[in-house]
Amino acid sequence: MIELERAGRSFKVKRTVVHAVQDLSFTVEKGEFVGYLGPNGAGKSTTIKMLCGILTPTSGKVRVAGLDPSRKRTTLARRIGVVFGQRTTLWWDLPLKDSFELIRLLYKVDRQDFKARLAELVETLDLSEFMKTPVRQLSLGQRMRGDLAAALLHRPDILVLDEPTIGLDVVSKASIRDFLRKVNAEQGTTVLLTTHDLGDIERLCRRVMLIDHGHLAFDGTLEELMATAPVGETIEEVVTRLYLAGRQ
Repeated sequence: MIELERAGRSFKVKRTVVHAVQDLSFTVEKGEFVGYLGPNGAGKSTTIKMLCGILTPTSGKVRVAGLDPSRKRTTLARRIGVVFGQRTTLWWDLPLKDSFELIRLLYKVDRQDFKARLAELVETLDLSEFMKTPVRQLSLGQRMRGDLAAALLHRPDILVLDEPTIGLDVVSKASIRDFLRKVNAEQGTTVLLTTHDLGDIERLCRRVMLIDHGHLAFDGTLEELMATAPVGETIEEVVTRLYLAGRQ
């Protein structure tokens, strides 16, 4: 579903070339739930933007659902759903239900299919009492559940999540995690998750990739990651150690 082959993205900053992503190669198969970790500035967001077609790689190859994201961005949009934890895709001043209707029109979703899908998402995400509430009046947890529903209304094959639980309380985090686990297990949706919350990784991801300075530092199962640790070391300590090792 996702393929990067020696992909790179560079930027020019005041006559200096900055390599945000360098020689990055990995694949994600259909139905996988993959955690994509890295410190701030490691290249996570740049990778996500290349996958969505927002940025064009300056080297290498990127394919998502068999498409070149930068050349087939509109076509790809019908195959992927994206949630950015700090930015909503909903219309701030409109009731939640009106945002969903606009998304239906944007994606040209059949009305009957839309009704069935929306009813399923509203029930699963417990959104019924907020459907007439303007998005700006929703709590962070409520808005995040709305963003997840919006990302899944058109039944995408791939869901890309950037910090979906940032700033949420314990109850809201648990609700979001349960929902994502269900979407992946029951619908076979491929999920790529970037997060600084390692609790998300422990509870959701079977596979973990670590990126630092634009390079892939680790790619394997969570069990393989923890097998590198001394007895008693937590996942936070393992990840921190790998980050520091990559910077030496």
